[in-house]
Amino acid sequence: MAKKITLHINKEEIVLKVQDSKTLLEVLREDLGLTGAKEGCGTGDCGACTVLVDDQPILACLTLAVDCVGKGITTVEGLARDGQLHPIQQAFVEKGAVQCGFCTPGMILAGYALLKRNPDPSEQDVKEAIAGNLCRCTGYVKIIDAIVQCAGKGHPGLDQ
Repeated sequence: MAKKITLHINKEEIVLKVQDSKTLLEVLREDLGLTGAKEGCGTGDCGACTVLVDDQPILACLTLAVDCVGKGITTVEGLARDGQLHPIQQAFVEKGAVQCGFCTPGMILAGYALLKRNPDPSEQDVKEAIAGNLCRCTGYVKIIDAIVQCAGKGHPGLDQ
């Protein structure tokens, strides 16, 4: 049965009708055209569907959209402002951490969430923060370098 819900996505309030069984990933991609989060495995093992809910990384393929009512949802699309990449997105570009791009949105959001709670993480902290996100292209070195590049530069807030 479809129900009307209000979601707060990338600082916008969006009202839509969804089936109780529809995942957040399906709503983001199919209903809203926010295709940054990807369906990789569909079982929560790869992290390609990572988005932030109340600033915490979650797996959108395992999260029902109806369970996100009243929570703040951030997708990789929500980090850029006024046509400018967010500093962590720019760091991924500069460090070459965006090879095929499939894992990139989830990696960026996992790194962003880490930097939000710990603005100056160690390399080990970064490795732990991205542990739930699989990459088959970069070998993780460039991804870790990109996140570390943003460390110590203050809070990489959404208002930048």
